[in-house]
Amino acid sequence: MENPDTLSLRTDNLAVGYDKINPPLHQDINVKVKAGEFICLLGPNGAGKSTLIKTLSGFLKPINGSVWYGEDKIEDISEAHRAKKVSVVLTDRVEIQNLTVFELVALGRTPYTGFFGKLQKEDVDKVHKAIEEVGLAGYANKSIDKMSDGERQKAMVAKALVQETPFIILDEPAAFLDLPAKIEIMQLLRRLSHEKKRGILLSTHDLEMALQIADKIWLLAQGRTLQKGIPEDLVLSNDFKCFFEREGIEFDNVTGTFLYHRVERQQITIKGTGLASTWVSRALYRVGFEPVLKECDWQIQVSNTSKKYSIHFKEELLGEYASIEALLEELGKQEALVKNFQ
Repeated sequence: MENPDTLSLRTDNLAVGYDKINPPLHQDINVKVKAGEFICLLGPNGAGKSTLIKTLSGFLKPINGSVWYGEDKIEDISEAHRAKKVSVVLTDRVEIQNLTVFELVALGRTPYTGFFGKLQKEDVDKVHKAIEEVGLAGYANKSIDKMSDGERQKAMVAKALVQETPFIILDEPAAFLDLPAKIEIMQLLRRLSHEKKRGILLSTHDLEMALQIADKIWLLAQGRTLQKGIPEDLVLSNDFKCFFEREGIEFDNVTGTFLYHRVERQQITIKGTGLASTWVSRALYRVGFEPVLKECDWQIQVSNTSKKYSIHFKEELLGEYASIEALLEELGKQEALVKNFQ
């Protein structure tokens, strides 16, 4: 593999789309992926993420501008040469019959095995090493169709890894995985990027996870110029708010999470600290209140030691409860009673 310190995948005034008859989906894209960087591409459905991914991978021709792998322009290199520059994992669920993990991962050595595809000892060793590096040690002879979605996706990552390209591009690699498997895949890709000095670019819908794990984020939406930067800068510049907030969905710059809210909220005072108080606040927000520290007519007192929750209205104790569920049920009843008498 080439010197990682001098490598980058970059674009010059790139315009992407499916044909030159219609206006491009996006244009004037100037981005860069350096070796060892882990970058997440975010945007709503229909934003053009897959189109950009396929253009950067060489599956679609640029409408305008250019894509470079180091000093090589993508249009000027053969498919065989490109296979040594970038490896690609697309969205499609892995549905392969009668193929073992070893056989699938070994396909990543195709650019190096010549016309007949015969594996040398060095190739076999690299395949086994890649299988181990993605956490599938002992799975080499297991059939792909007998594995979970998360395990299959790890095998696809191993195939990309053994291809020994400086760049790996993935289109929604965790789209059909459950949450634990999704976290595992994302952490695996980030670790491989940093440890193996691979430039990894992936598209994802998981905005909050990308904020926590990405070195850099690219934001893409219809009718908007692509925005890029480290997660913290994009939050502080309000780019995250601008790209993803909708009616009823609010991005909280303080917590880095999305809040699902009603237009009008009843403020309620939370008295207490610690973990129980945090989860009471989350529950109250979920059912339509706005937890605050200032003094309000409605108050909730939280005891972290005894795990007791009490409701007060205008300093009058209305009840004490042993669970947050019971607290919410009674609060709903009491709020309705108060509104009826106002």
